[in-house]
Amino acid sequence: MANNRKSIYSALAANLLIALTKFIAGAFTNSSSMISEGIHSTVDTTNQLLLLYGLKRSKKPADEYHPFGYGKELYFWSFVVSILIFGLGGALSIYQGILHILEPEVMKDPFWNYIVLVLSLIFEGTSLFIAVKEFNKTRNGLKWWDAIIKSKDPASFLVVFEDGAAVAGLIVVMVLMGISDTFQIPELDGLASIFVGLILVFVSFILARESRSLLMGEGIAPETREKIAKLAEKDVAVVRTKNILSTYQSPEEVVLMLIIDFEEHLNTEEITEAIKRIRENIKREFPLVHFVIIQPE
Repeated sequence: MANNRKSIYSALAANLLIALTKFIAGAFTNSSSMISEGIHSTVDTTNQLLLLYGLKRSKKPADEYHPFGYGKELYFWSFVVSILIFGLGGALSIYQGILHILEPEVMKDPFWNYIVLVLSLIFEGTSLFIAVKEFNKTRNGLKWWDAIIKSKDPASFLVVFEDGAAVAGLIVVMVLMGISDTFQIPELDGLASIFVGLILVFVSFILARESRSLLMGEGIAPETREKIAKLAEKDVAVVRTKNILSTYQSPEEVVLMLIIDFEEHLNTEEITEAIKRIRENIKREFPLVHFVIIQPE
């Protein structure tokens, strides 16, 4: 979690530094794409604040209304972030671009736009480098896409996607703005805004898909279930593990339920002792499993 906070704070600092300058440059030069970039940075800043809020809320201790804690707050706020990227980032940028194509305005001197874009690229690139570096620490040799699919911590990959989209959007804007200014084709500035919006929409769909899966109660991996079943079956009192149910309450907390066949000759006290042994063994072997419910069959 500390690593996630580091990447979130770096992204927040970068977006705060450049959001205002993009708006000012866009207003002075009549650039639709710069306004879209300003919207993008503002949305990203809001997103980082929401992620930090979600991380804080997820650490609240369990109470009588939430006996398993508040870990899923992080998944909820990550889903909200994906909606904001789509609505406030993608849709507004596309709308702004369409307006500028329908009613094109020639850019005034774009010099300051280029200065802002270069600085933004440096800040966003630095933030992306930090986010990628921190995410690489959690991949454990997995390919990038596999690591994202298997990750239970949306904060770790969400910042990578946001910063990646920001860098891609900046490059698109710089290229099309340069062509627009050189050949006096103002419609290209609006087209750049649409491309930025489409990038954000694409990113929002990926993030929404992953956050939704976790929010709906994604469980542990099949190979982990198999390991837990074999661990339980090592106990002398167990005939076999019939079923395992699980859900991630947070990236660092799993709720586990095992349905187990015990030896028929065991009495209630012996089964209780066996359940205690199995629970302790699972928690020792799998630190993320905080709650183990064992149902004799």
